[in-house]
Formats: sequence, structure tokens, C-alpha cells
Amino acid sequence: MTELSISLNKTINAPIEKVFDAWLDAKTLSKFMTPMPGMPEPKTEADGREGGRFMILMMVDDQEVPHKGEYLEIKRPNKLVFTWESPFSTAGSTVTINFTAVDANRTALDFTHVKFPDEESRNNHEGGWAAILAKLNEVITTLAQGIHTEPA
Repeated sequence: MTELSISLNKTINAPIEKVFDAWLDAKTLSKFMTPMPGMPEPKTEADGREGGRFMILMMVDDQEVPHKGEYLEIKRPNKLVFTWESPFSTAGSTVTINFTAVDANRTALDFTHVKFPDEESRNNHEGGWAAILAKLNEVITTLAQGIHTEPA
């Protein structure tokens, strides 16, 4: 049996450096790491260096669902690899994101997540990551334009 994986492609309407850095900044992570519509912003921590760890504490209904990992490879602004540890993942689960500048204000993401315990988990993650990438585009586009969504 082949290893279960997800491959997604998304163009983000922002410069490559801003898109890359969003994955390493806890404040920005909290704005887009919402895999389902209507989810509250998760609590996040990020030590954005190789060997550094991150934590994303998502609220699903009334339950806290922790997601953690380690940044394995950081090649700014072109490649990011990190482990993915959650109640719904398996040992050795990793995410690789390749970033390519389309032009000065657009970035193509080539996103791959490998190792899932079963097809259901893979399918759920695929939908979640697609929603996260769409939210990233929304959040980073707003940030790139200098529009603040914080209450006054």
C-alpha cells in the first residue's frame, strides 16, 4: 500500500517573503489556522527557526485540539518543512511547502502533507488544509495591503 498523502496548490496574492513568514509567526498563524468556517482563532506559539517548535491549540466545538510540530527545514523564502503532531495524525507525519514567486505580488504554494493513519483522516486533513490555504490568502492579502482587521 502506498503512503497516504495530500498535495495542494494555491496562489496567494502577496509577495513571497510575506507568505513564507506567515508560517513562522505565531500572531499570523492564529489568523489563518482555522480549518473549518466559523472556528475561533486558535492559541498559537511559534519558534520560527530550524529545530524550533510550534503549537496551535484549536477549539472544535467545546474541545481543545492541540496541533504541534517542529520546523525541520527553513529555506527562506522558498521551502518550509515541519512535523505535524495531532490526535488525528501518525508518527512521521510531515508537511512540506514550496514557495515560488509568480510575480512581485503573487506566490504559488506547492503544499504536501504525508503520513495519515487512514483514508478518513487524510480526507479530513485535505479539506482542512484547503480551508487554511484559502484563509491564508484572505489574511495575507489584507496584511499586504496594510488593512487592519483589529477592532479600533
